[in-house]
Amino acid sequence: MLKHIGKQGDRKIAIVFREVPGEEHMCLVVYPDLLNTHMHDSLMKTIESPEAQSAENLGDAMHRRLFPDGRAQLIAMHSEGMIKKVQTETITVTPTNTSHVRLDELNKILREMKTGEEAVKRMAEVDADAGYTGKASRKDDFGREVGAPTNIQRGSLNATSNPQTRAQAMQAPQGGALSDADIANNLKAQAEQMASQAQQLIAESQRMAEEAREMLGEPAPKKRGRKPKAAANAS
Repeated sequence: MLKHIGKQGDRKIAIVFREVPGEEHMCLVVYPDLLNTHMHDSLMKTIESPEAQSAENLGDAMHRRLFPDGRAQLIAMHSEGMIKKVQTETITVTPTNTSHVRLDELNKILREMKTGEEAVKRMAEVDADAGYTGKASRKDDFGREVGAPTNIQRGSLNATSNPQTRAQAMQAPQGGALSDADIANNLKAQAEQMASQAQQLIAESQRMAEEAREMLGEPAPKKRGRKPKAAANAS
């Protein structure tokens, strides 16, 4: 069975985002039958692709896939008012060939599974930090645990890749479409986040280079500056 496909009554839908952040009872969908042939065929190819079938939300794949005219599918459908916000309880999905479930119920199950997995993982991390596993932690010459994740590895730079962030930015008013201003604000926010990420990456690379220099015993690089002006000769 294909993921991201469902029904609203007798109408076939493509579920772009299963939930709208802050409005878990709402989702974002597209009605494929209302699309022209080129958009419909292109969208279906995206849905059937391994990329989309392995993604948590169809919108993640649509964000990267293009229509024949070169436009990104997610942005193009948004700008043409094709993405609609509807209640999850009105959507039915078919996880297997022999079962069907309402989208709100499926979302609840998936949230509980995700919460459970995160809780188990967090407890394992706490146990390891407390030494319950019996594994002694090793530290480097700077007193840090060997293998400890950096700020980048902890996910501080994942704002623009977060599907919930994109879903919230792309959501349209109920029964309506997003405006050009909404798209512009979304792109502006992503640009600001990317600039912030770039600054963090530069700072992190400089810190790592300094640590490497100290570990190798290399002298600190000389700072370039203006030479002081010679004092005037006393008359």
